[in-house]
Amino acid sequence: MEPHGPRESPPWEGSSLPGVWPSSALGQAFSQILHQFAGQESRRGKARSAALEDLAALLEAKECDRLFEGSDASLRGMPEMLGQVAKALGKYAAPAEEPEGRGDRHSEVAEKAAAVALLFLQLLRKVEAAKNSLVCPAWKTSLRPLAGPIYVFAVTHSLEQPWTSPRSQEVAGQVLALLLQVTECSSVAGFLHGENEDEKGRFTVIMGLLKPDLNKDSWKNNPATKYVFSWTLQKVTRPWLSQHLERILPPSLLISDDYQTENKILGVHCLHHIVLNVPAADLLQYNRAQVLYHALFNHLYAREHHLIQAVLLCLLDLFPILEKALHWKGDGARPTTQCDEVLQLILTHMEPEHRLLLRRTYARNLPAFVKRLGILTARHLKRLERVIIGYLEVYDGPEEEARLKILETLKLVLQYTWPRVSCRLVVLLKALLKLICDVARDSSLTPESVKSALLEEATNCLILLDRCASGRVKGLLAKIPHSCEDSQVGNCIRRVQQLSEGAPCDAT
Repeated sequence: MEPHGPRESPPWEGSSLPGVWPSSALGQAFSQILHQFAGQESRRGKARSAALEDLAALLEAKECDRLFEGSDASLRGMPEMLGQVAKALGKYAAPAEEPEGRGDRHSEVAEKAAAVALLFLQLLRKVEAAKNSLVCPAWKTSLRPLAGPIYVFAVTHSLEQPWTSPRSQEVAGQVLALLLQVTECSSVAGFLHGENEDEKGRFTVIMGLLKPDLNKDSWKNNPATKYVFSWTLQKVTRPWLSQHLERILPPSLLISDDYQTENKILGVHCLHHIVLNVPAADLLQYNRAQVLYHALFNHLYAREHHLIQAVLLCLLDLFPILEKALHWKGDGARPTTQCDEVLQLILTHMEPEHRLLLRRTYARNLPAFVKRLGILTARHLKRLERVIIGYLEVYDGPEEEARLKILETLKLVLQYTWPRVSCRLVVLLKALLKLICDVARDSSLTPESVKSALLEEATNCLILLDRCASGRVKGLLAKIPHSCEDSQVGNCIRRVQQLSEGAPCDAT
């Protein structure tokens, strides 16, 4: 074997750390490479580059064909040695926290990752060759310490991130694909939780590798850790996730509690995945569901629409779990729920809100809250009335998402709370007629399909309103078609008169 660089001999010709690692020449060679990765700070750059060259040469050597032979007593402890080497390689290629948001070192990280990925491919091909050989039955045992560090590296660099390049993403993706092939897993999910009931997955190992970088003092040192954790978490679903709840809940709460909006959203997505894939009984134990609720509720005071959207979706899936702990005996008023608290806060924020993106986000989720509460929406009618009328008056852009969702909300409110609607007849009737007239006269860039949808929904609300008011709307609109010059407005009113039957609407 030819030495690389100006060194006098290859690293495996010397001795290093005797008694700790295997005493074979291969063991000494890998030990020396580990020593180079852990060298003094002043020499670390050159030493690590040299270590990469030495490792590449070592993996090409014929002696390495025996790495995964379980019969050679001199190679005992070699799997653990390879695991340490894999961890050192992953750390070498890991992105570091960038001061002041600078990305000058990202290209350097991508180059390192590409070089390390090629080494991992070499190593995995050795495992693949051993697996296909009848004389190497111990390849699974040898692969076990390698699989976790290689997976973390592959996920870190295969996703599109500031520290990756097309080249590094490509080779890291090849590493992940080969890792799944070697471990005989059909998917990443199978790799993590096991391909069958008898097989123990590697999710616990992966969480163990990530844990040192997922505490409150260290989780920002490596910007990739949170993405690896989130991506890995999303791959594990029911029924496998519940057994790992103690490992995944604290990091998810930690990430969601950050001051940066990006991290808050990432953490909320992790919490949402936990809510969807952990049984309610496990979440209710030790008041975990309440902890989740309060962590999410605090985010509702934020002004970032992406965060509000993520939080509201998570809360809507958390409410059924929280309500399992409530016991209503039917002998009094139903207790207010967390859904009531959230809806009250949302309506408070909606009234004065002027930012269109936030208005759309609130309006988009309002129908789901009304469906969730059903007839109990009557508790919030006064404020809902003000929000509905206020939002129907304001143009929302060409797509008119907010006004369409508010009309959907109004329809649900009329269906669920129809006995309380008649006293609000005049106010709601005026708002709907004003909307119909505004849309009919609209000369902006709003597409005709959107205008038609608005008119259709407003007409349906008028029909429901008439049924809730025992036909009074039809009487109030009787003279309008004769004096109305706009054909669209006239068509809407004639449709109300034709379809209204004067019967109270059913609260379904």
